[in-house]
Amino acid sequence: MKLVYFSWVKDRIGMAEEEVELPENVKTVADLLAWMPGRGANFADAFADPAIIRVAVDQEYAQGERDVRGASEIALFPPVTGG
Repeated sequence: MKLVYFSWVKDRIGMAEEEVELPENVKTVADLLAWMPGRGANFADAFADPAIIRVAVDQEYAQGERDVRGASEIALFPPVTGG
């Protein structure tokens, strides 16, 4: 599965995207956000407050209960503001 990072999430992690195999226990967006900080210091920094991270699964906005198993791409990004 491809994980794609945007804005300061990308900057803190130090990469724009990566291919990963999710652990068996990561089934939902909420599970993914809980798993990410444990992947290293840069991930812990980027996902220190997972409640503010927005997620799109296969280019559709998704919330905590959304199943991620079988997805091709998950995008993770900070809140977007316009102006």
